[in-house]
This record gives sequence, C-alpha cells and structure tokens, in this order.
Amino acid sequence: MNSVVTALPYFQEQGERIAKAINAEFIPYRSGLFSELFQNTQRIVAIMAIGIVIRNIAPLIHDKWTDPAVVVISPDMQYAIPVLGGHHGANDLVYLLQERCNLTPVITTATEATGREAVEVLATRENLRVVNTRSTRQANASVLIGNAGVYRVPGPGMVIAGSGVSFLVADGPYVVGIGCRLGTSADEIMQAIHSACEAAGINLEDIAIYASGAIKSHESGLLEAIRTLGRNIIFLDPSDLNGEAPPSKSAASRFGLPGVAEPAALAVSIHHHLILEKQIYGNVTIAIAE
Repeated sequence: MNSVVTALPYFQEQGERIAKAINAEFIPYRSGLFSELFQNTQRIVAIMAIGIVIRNIAPLIHDKWTDPAVVVISPDMQYAIPVLGGHHGANDLVYLLQERCNLTPVITTATEATGREAVEVLATRENLRVVNTRSTRQANASVLIGNAGVYRVPGPGMVIAGSGVSFLVADGPYVVGIGCRLGTSADEIMQAIHSACEAAGINLEDIAIYASGAIKSHESGLLEAIRTLGRNIIFLDPSDLNGEAPPSKSAASRFGLPGVAEPAALAVSIHHHLILEKQIYGNVTIAIAE
C-alpha cells in the first residue's frame, strides 16, 4: 500500500474524508495496526494525539531510508505534523494536506523550516538516490549554514570526496559490488557483470551504482569496465566495508576486511539485502544487493 489514513473511532468521518482527498485507504485504528502498516506502507496519516502515535511507532523505527513517512493530524483538524521521515515523504505529504484539506503544515526539519533544500529533497526532485546515506547529516548541516554547493559531473567519471559530501546518482533498485584480482582486464570484468545480472534476473539499466573497496581504486581494468558501461563506481574505505556483516567468507580477511564484493554492495544499498551472494567468475567476484 502507498498511503493509509487511520483515526480513532470518534474521528472516523474526518479520516475517511482525508483519505479520499489524498487518494489513500482508510483503516480504522486498532491495537497493532502501526506494526502491520510499517511492513508494507509508504505513508501513514494518523488523526489522534501525537503521543499515541509515538508510543506505537517507537519500537518499529529502524532506518529513515526505509521507514514509512508518518504524519499526525491534530484532533481539531487544524494542523498536519510530520513525525517521522520529514525529508523522506512526510513534509511533501503535509504540503499535500495543506493544498487539499486546508491544514496548516508544522515543519520542523531545519533546512525546510529555513527555506533551504535538503540533500534528500534534491534527490527526490531530480529522481536521484543518495548512495552514501551517512553523509547527509553533514551535508545538510552545510546546506543549513549556506555553504554547500551542488557540483554536477555530466558524464562517466571518478569523484573523490570527503565524508560530508553526498553522492547522488540516477535512481535504481540495485547495487553491484565488485572484487577482482590484480590486473584483471576490463573485458573479463564486464563479462562477469553481465553473467551476474543474468543469474540475478535483473537488467543493467536497473543498477544505480557499482561499488568496490578503496584497495581496488587503482585497478585500470575495473575503471575501464565501468567507464565503458557508462556508469559510476564508488570506492569505499575499510571502515565502510567493516561496518557490514556479509554472509560469505572472503580471502580479503588477510587485509583486515570482511570481504569486498558483498560488503561493498550492502554498504551502499537501500534495504541492505543481497539478492545475489558473491559469485566468482574467473578473476572477478560479484555480489548484488537491493
């Protein structure tokens, strides 16, 4: 489900009216409903006291990139308040409620409240995705004080940037992690990518980004392969790779790493779920995450 409106019994009429206005489904509030909605709903609107909502959703909150947007409408039907996921759909939802239901938005995300555009908002507007999601806190702080620039790289290329720089790419559901032996050719790497995509049942066009470890950033064959494909690759520091717990053992443990292909794919994926555990194609290792 995309959007659900829920309300306590004495606000059901208002809830049904709101649901119709924003093309949502109305589901009367009951115990356990929020737990059910968190599994398959992108946007939740609740007409009730904000404390009820907070107590219900607090144990369910996992990650702002995957949690649904949650908005509370005050019982006097005056205010629409983003409670969760302001940059991830909740602010947009309260503006929709303002337009269609004449509610007053209560915006608390600092960038929007001061008239600036957060990284996530820019990404949504231009149909992009943020690869290095942990960067947005620093990047948005820079936006807030007015010294964050937007730099566009129109063609295939390599960007070296600090931890507070958010890297946005054309949106796509999958990430391909790549490891390779020293001196592996571009042709062998491209053949491995095609084979892995075929094994996973996905198209090259569905891949948002390729990822590998910083130890592979000087592999000319890997760089040439990604350049030939006309795509982008991000090279991750050991701290990023070590933050993941891949399911497969790896020879990269001799370098103090849990692996390359699997942890690289997991680190920059949205749901941190492997749809293809690492596969070895000659001198190339490929893993795919969503």
